[in-house]
Amino acid sequence: MSFSFITLILLTIWINMAQLQQGGPDEKEKTTALKDLLSRIDLDELMKKDEPPLEFPDTLEGFEYAFNEKGQLRHIKTGEPFVFNYREDLHRWNQKRYEALGEIITKYVYELLEKECHLKKVTLPVDATESEPKSFIFMSEDALTNPDKLMVLIHGSGVVRAGQWARRLIINEDLDSGTQIPYIKRAIEEGYGVIVLNPNENYIEVEKTKAQVQLSSDSSDEPAEKRERKDKIQKETKKRRDFYEKYRNPQKEKETLQLYIRDNGSPEEHAIYVWDHFIAESAAENVFFVAHSYGGLAFVELNCCNWVSSSEPLDTSVESMLPDCPRVSAGTERHELTSWKSFPSVFKFFSEASEAKNSSVKLAPTRRSNRIKYEEL
Repeated sequence: MSFSFITLILLTIWINMAQLQQGGPDEKEKTTALKDLLSRIDLDELMKKDEPPLEFPDTLEGFEYAFNEKGQLRHIKTGEPFVFNYREDLHRWNQKRYEALGEIITKYVYELLEKECHLKKVTLPVDATESEPKSFIFMSEDALTNPDKLMVLIHGSGVVRAGQWARRLIINEDLDSGTQIPYIKRAIEEGYGVIVLNPNENYIEVEKTKAQVQLSSDSSDEPAEKRERKDKIQKETKKRRDFYEKYRNPQKEKETLQLYIRDNGSPEEHAIYVWDHFIAESAAENVFFVAHSYGGLAFVELNCCNWVSSSEPLDTSVESMLPDCPRVSAGTERHELTSWKSFPSVFKFFSEASEAKNSSVKLAPTRRSNRIKYEEL
């Protein structure tokens, strides 16, 4: 039985019920009979026949994919690029498969940062206990001791993690365009210390126990009468939602609890923490930031240049409607490609900025105490 056919069955029943509810006593009896029939349909079993289990490999080899010598993800047997629509008419299952592959890609990039770029993994918070949630960043050995130059890389929002610009580019294009690795390698070659931030790693997820689920529903301080009315409404809402969930999501995923990482519970907190505990403590006379998309919001009021998606040639001045950094074209209309396409221009900008610096007095790096919060934008 196909997904669309199941949808048609349910839609027909609901239409009939709506029509019958407008009639008299006989129609109401038919409505009750229809409801009883509907309650007997085991949607869990019905839908599971259409949607395969949400169980996926935990390695690239398991997915039968590997990166070739050009850094492109290709099928081991066919040599073809990644196929999202692996199963027709099963978008949710295909999306879950894509996300599972994405998690493997994240771990793969972490390995490259350590093995190919020779960066070390540093746990956050720096004074974390063994039992508390933790995050991490990556640093070169000389990140805090290099007296000349330090480069700080920070990605945008979403599912990307340290070392990535865009997951979609890694999977569909190649490692060079989708990761920060070309920046890191060139920075090290040119004598920079390097720090790679990880601003989206803000919490860990653990499966909720029944006690935690019950506690979260019983923790209200509202008066008993009001809470009873609210509980009744919530139960009815949950009943309708659960019925729909059986149809939409037969393989109900487990409830999870998010445990936030101390002082790193948001991208903004993470950036501030790394600044205070690492960047401000570094010996570098010159600190350079490469920030993609949302990652750049913290730095727009500093002396900077913003390479934006545009149809204009690379480095062409682009008019801005906001009083932020001077804007120039990244030479591409695809937002996710801007960091890669502007790669040579970024290093040229850094080099010229260093040469143009006319002050011989080293100032301790500081951050604005009156930062504009994201909520105020």
